[in-house]
Amino acid sequence: MRTFLRHFLPLFVTWLAMQFVVPASAQQASLELDPARTALHFTLRTSLHIVHGTFSLKSGKVSFDPLTGKASGLLVADAASGESGNSGRDSKMHREILESQRYPEITFAPHEVEGGVQMSGDSQVQVKGTFRLHGHDHEMVIPVNVRISDSDFTLDASFSVPYLSWGLKNPSTFILRASDTVQVSVHAIGQLTRDMAN
Repeated sequence: MRTFLRHFLPLFVTWLAMQFVVPASAQQASLELDPARTALHFTLRTSLHIVHGTFSLKSGKVSFDPLTGKASGLLVADAASGESGNSGRDSKMHREILESQRYPEITFAPHEVEGGVQMSGDSQVQVKGTFRLHGHDHEMVIPVNVRISDSDFTLDASFSVPYLSWGLKNPSTFILRASDTVQVSVHAIGQLTRDMAN
């Protein structure tokens, strides 16, 4: 009997633990951004003034494993929607810098979430992924604040885009000198779903 218990108890404890670990590790979560409630802002400093502008989100969905941090999905912004309140400046931005007719989308594809997303309340995480701009991919790590309440979530992020070093044209003129980076901020609201992976 003692021999039986000595061999059986460790197996039973291991089996019991697996009943909690396996379902948890199989859980997937998805965040779907609502384009109508998502704001994409950009700020460009120049020697004369600060340019503020916006882009529209076309679509955005991110799936991730809360335990492993593995992520997938795609956020798509409409490049042609970019505007700063000055038609002449915006025309130059689309024609010469973004070339938005040739490259109509700006995207971010997440690969990994570091820091752990709390499925209720606030989380501060680092999202690794691929930022695609002007037809070229660039690996980025973006700090993101996430707040989850039941099936609703709010997402806030702020990061710099070094557009000159990424090969885009310099918008500077003889009189006006522009910064070599653009500051981007994102505020998004959407729906959270939880799925059990197969």
